[in-house]
Amino acid sequence: MPTAKKKAIAPKKKVIAVGCHPDDIEFMMSGTLLMLQKAGYEVHYMTVANGSLGTDKLSREQIVAKRRSECVAAAKLAGMTYHEALCDDIEVFYTYDLICKVAEVIRAVDPDIVLTHGPYDYMEDHVCTGRLAVTAAFCRGMTNLRCRPDHPATLKEVAVYHSMPHSLTDPLRRPVIPELYVNISSVMKMKEDMLRCHASQKEWLDVSQGNDAYIEELTFRAKYFGKMSGKFPEAEGWIRHNHLGFGAENFNPLLKDLGKNAFMTPRESNPFLN
Repeated sequence: MPTAKKKAIAPKKKVIAVGCHPDDIEFMMSGTLLMLQKAGYEVHYMTVANGSLGTDKLSREQIVAKRRSECVAAAKLAGMTYHEALCDDIEVFYTYDLICKVAEVIRAVDPDIVLTHGPYDYMEDHVCTGRLAVTAAFCRGMTNLRCRPDHPATLKEVAVYHSMPHSLTDPLRRPVIPELYVNISSVMKMKEDMLRCHASQKEWLDVSQGNDAYIEELTFRAKYFGKMSGKFPEAEGWIRHNHLGFGAENFNPLLKDLGKNAFMTPRESNPFLN
């Protein structure tokens, strides 16, 4: 009898969040990561900075170790793959060395989606992180970029999306309006639990802003963008990066793969994009 042919198994889709500091992913990106995970994606979690300045009590070594353990705990809780930070806070510069280090991770993961900060963010560390992630993804296929040889270049299509800034405005206080919304209502509990892993920052904000200020800010953001969407109770907002050098103009996997849980407004209706 002829041997039955095995059906080819499509490779699992992948997403990586490239945030700046520990807890930035939880605030701005984790809901969308969790929704993509539910849609079958393999999820990767990385902060460029190690949180070295996020304390007024601990030494650099102590806070870096603590904040690393908090990130590891959050990623493990949600079943995400953790990637090591690359530098200290306020040392996130747009340099060739850091571009290559981020590119090493991008090539190793070979993602379909990159989530990162936007060029309109309120803090320079965040802006530089977004620039590093964009350039690293752009350089994914450049064989002469000085990355480790065990991570070969790839030209697979990748879509880059920019998150909403923590302040909800750009550095000049102008509101930043998303063009794409993701419904995160079903994953809000896990999003909150991931944020609670960052106990060192919760303790600081509880003292300076009131009990559970962290969680209150997270839920406020979710409801803010949910109301803005006009469709979802809680949402995260995104702006898609220019497709040139990354994939086809209509390559929009965040919208396609999340189906009814994602909504994109007409570009012409967004004053921030015109």
